[in-house]
Amino acid sequence: MSKRDIYKTVERESETLIVEKKSKFISHVKPVDTEADALEYLNKIRSEYPDATHNVYAYVIDENNIFRYSDDGEPGGTAGMPVLDTIRNSGLVDVVVVVTRYFGGTLLGTGGLVRAYSASAKEGLCESGIITRIMCDIISVKTEYDMVGKLQYHFATSGNTVTDTVYENDVTFFVASPKADTDRLIKELIEVTNGRATIEKVAEKYINKEEN
Repeated sequence: MSKRDIYKTVERESETLIVEKKSKFISHVKPVDTEADALEYLNKIRSEYPDATHNVYAYVIDENNIFRYSDDGEPGGTAGMPVLDTIRNSGLVDVVVVVTRYFGGTLLGTGGLVRAYSASAKEGLCESGIITRIMCDIISVKTEYDMVGKLQYHFATSGNTVTDTVYENDVTFFVASPKADTDRLIKELIEVTNGRATIEKVAEKYINKEEN
């Protein structure tokens, strides 16, 4: 898994299909944390499509800057590298893409193969949902009920994500703040509540933000 405070990856596993001159290109995409995860997924796809003409793949793992690709029998540079380039051009890490091809009887040529594999990978990545993962501090804000409206308005207008709210004798909001913004947010919350809230960092976690 990436150690960066912010990076882009995909949200979920997906499968998409495009057809080019009767050849089927099935893109399989999955978020992964390690190279072992990527290879396990590759072997899974190979076992599910043992009769495929090719199972081309590429993956990028952010930790230790690991990347691999394979043309799996296609002419050199026409399959695995275009898939890898599609991942890189999207700015993504911690993802594996396997494009399964069933030959349709018509040769596509070098340019046709590059375009088909690139298009298949791109469609699969889009279907998987491209997200930005942001490492955030989780801030607990414990206050009296008469401050709830002010705080809710502040969270909504500042763009901070409220991950949970606990209603007891007091109200406790748990708010995600990008680490670089945490000190500023705490200062703002002290001002909004006139110092009447108990505010502390309680954890840190990645928060996903969907790309438009």
